[in-house]
Amino acid sequence: MTVTPENAAWFAGTFGKLVDNVGQALLGKATVIRLALTCMLTEGHLLLEDAPGTGKTALARALAATVHGTHNRIQFTPDLLPSDITGVTMYDQSKGVWEFHRGPIFSSIVLADEINRASPKTQSALLEVMEESHVTVDGTRYDTGRPFMVVATQNPVEQAGTYRLPEAQLDRFLMKTSVGYPDRTSMLKVLGGASQPDRTKSLRPIIATNAVADMADMVSENHVADSVLEYVHLLTEHTRDSIDTTLGVSTRGAIAMVRAARVWAGAHGRNYVLPDDVKQLAAPVWTHRLVMSPDAEFSGATAQQVIAKALAAVDAPQVKGVVA
Repeated sequence: MTVTPENAAWFAGTFGKLVDNVGQALLGKATVIRLALTCMLTEGHLLLEDAPGTGKTALARALAATVHGTHNRIQFTPDLLPSDITGVTMYDQSKGVWEFHRGPIFSSIVLADEINRASPKTQSALLEVMEESHVTVDGTRYDTGRPFMVVATQNPVEQAGTYRLPEAQLDRFLMKTSVGYPDRTSMLKVLGGASQPDRTKSLRPIIATNAVADMADMVSENHVADSVLEYVHLLTEHTRDSIDTTLGVSTRGAIAMVRAARVWAGAHGRNYVLPDDVKQLAAPVWTHRLVMSPDAEFSGATAQQVIAKALAAVDAPQVKGVVA
């Protein structure tokens, strides 16, 4: 279905209302909220690397409350088992049957807190559900439903006793970003309401849960010109050819960019993708997918610098609007 200008305008208006609603719980973080909602409507997953107490849990709760969805928080620890996430089949003696007890993964928004503290086996169980959107237990498949989004967190400060996420697993996340500390004005508002620190409890839903899937389906048809696709391809090749990387942006990463750019364009009221959409999303969508060479890391080079060099080196095409 072709996205009309009217559809795009409605999408942008609804998207703005979602941002404003979540912003009541996460003050002064409109950019992070827009990225998180873009991630949700792209039907991808978000990785937050940030210090404790910056609002990661509040973001997940606010997203769920805004779309009238469910929310679960899983605290990852070294003794956490895969079945603690996915669920387990148990025998009901009163009924004489085996029943599947769903785990916390069956929720609209799942906060995987400190994902790098669980064992690789448990991490892989979560990442498998993220990729497939279903759980298979004893040969029976159980779908997670839509929307389904995992917001995983990592603490960059305390690395003792953690299990680093392999690059192949990092590639499963659509975006990686951080919340960060609030600005002065927002901080004063937070402190002023310290008697009621959890602002998510007062949020009211803006749209129904099934409407999220409808929005995702609609904006996935946004037009992407061949020149923009070529632009994405050239950028990914530049990251692969960089002397600072041993592994550049993967094909999955390029596909993720196109999908996210369609939503980002819709959020700005357009039914077509511009090169500027790619530029604005390059860091959150691609940075975590790069593997820096040892020499580059030793010299202080970063993945952000590699992305910046690629954007500076590759000329952006001229794209005309599409009217349906």
